[in-house]
Amino acid sequence: MGLDDDPFDWQLTRDGRVLVFRGGRQVAVVAGRRAERLRSRLEGDPDTAQHALARVTGNYRRGNERPGRP
Repeated sequence: MGLDDDPFDWQLTRDGRVLVFRGGRQVAVVAGRRAERLRSRLEGDPDTAQHALARVTGNYRRGNERPGRP
């Protein structure tokens, strides 16, 4: 199951944090400078945003979120 089948959702908080959700559950909270960098990636292309969210949650390292994988 990839990002197309089960995408991440995200929400910005008033204090600048980024809440990351997948499957209706909160999976990560990103704050500080990491949140600033992440917010800039979320504003562009949806595919780029999904890969950025996968990276901050750690799912990217498992190999199941890489582009081009079956």
